[in-house]
Amino acid sequence: MRDWQIKRRHRTHRLIELGGLVVKAGIVELTGDNRAMIYGALLWMADKLQSEDGERAREIWAGKGRLAFKEK
Repeated sequence: MRDWQIKRRHRTHRLIELGGLVVKAGIVELTGDNRAMIYGALLWMADKLQSEDGERAREIWAGKGRLAFKEK
């Protein structure tokens, strides 16, 4: 297998996993599968992470995620 094929498979796998997190969090159902709304929320999250409150948001969100992974 060529190097570009391996990289493409890894990228595809990663994208599928990330999409699965969106589904697992219930975002698809909560937004009615509104892609603009989901994208807007992700952009808001990116802005928050780049702000002066970014480190605090990382701590809170990572903690919530760890708990959710343990529960499910």
